[in-house]
Amino acid sequence: MEKTTTFAARVYAIVKKIPRGQALTYKQVAIAAGRPGAFRAAGTILSKNFDPEIPCHRVIRSDGKTGGYNRGEARKAERLREEGFFG
Repeated sequence: MEKTTTFAARVYAIVKKIPRGQALTYKQVAIAAGRPGAFRAAGTILSKNFDPEIPCHRVIRSDGKTGGYNRGEARKAERLREEGFFG
């Protein structure tokens, strides 16, 4: 089992609490995890997530674009639409 850093554990805990139909930006996640400048690191951490209990598809870019997703950006957008995020 891969060791999870404290920062990664905080990122996962924050993302796990994002309600269906809502999203946070990578920057908001990094700020909430206590490292405001680590938004790219938060994205890297989430890119390695395959736990269905951690809805990493609910984390988007600050410019409103979906951003990356380890199952493909199209699938990320589809999941967000299914949850009502994109109206």
